[in-house]
Amino acid sequence: MSFPKPFYRWRPHPWHGLTVGPEAPRLLNAYIEITPSDPVKYEIDKETGYLRVDRPQKTNSLPPALYGFVPRTWCGPRTAALAGAEIGDGDPLDICVLSERPITRAEVLLTARVVGVIRMIDRGEADDKLIAVLHNDPFYEGVEEVADLHPLLVGRLRHYFETYKLAPGEAPSVKADRIEGAASAHAVVKAALVDYEQEYGG
Repeated sequence: MSFPKPFYRWRPHPWHGLTVGPEAPRLLNAYIEITPSDPVKYEIDKETGYLRVDRPQKTNSLPPALYGFVPRTWCGPRTAALAGAEIGDGDPLDICVLSERPITRAEVLLTARVVGVIRMIDRGEADDKLIAVLHNDPFYEGVEEVADLHPLLVGRLRHYFETYKLAPGEAPSVKADRIEGAASAHAVVKAALVDYEQEYGG
C-alpha cells in the first residue's frame, strides 16, 4: 500500500512539523489555539505539541477573532529588532484570523491571508500579533490590507491585547499602540522565519 505525499504516520508537532503555508508571507497556515467564545487561555505545549491550559482569564475579556500561531516561525532577535524591542518572546508568531462564520473549535488548521500586524511589546519583549482573514471566506474576499477592514474590528483586536492581561489593581504591562499594514506584516513573517531557521534549523 502506498501513501500520499506528504504523509505523517504519526501526528506532526503543530509548531515544528507543519509547513508555514502555501504562499508565505501572504498566505500562511494558522494553527488555532483559542476561539472567540473561550474564556480560558490555551497555549501549545512546546514539548508534546498538544494544547495545554495556560490559565483561566482573570477578566471577562474574550478574543474577538480566532487566535493561534504560524508554524515554523520564532520571535527571536530579528523579529524583536523590527518591533523596536531588545528581545522576542521566544514563541512562535501569533496570528488573529477573522472569519465571518463562527468557528467554535480549536486545534484546527486553516489558511490565513495576512493583512496587517499589531506591534505589541509585553514586559519589554516583542510579541507581535498578525492580523489575517480566513483565505477562502467569501465575506472577506478582496481584503488584502488592514485598511480594508472595518475600523471597529481592528479596534476590538487592539483593545483585547491591551487589556487581556490586565487585572484589577495591576499596572498595564502591554503596549499595543501601533497597527501597520500588509507590507510590515510580511516583513515580520520573513524575520520570524529566519529566526526559526537560525534557532531550530530548516
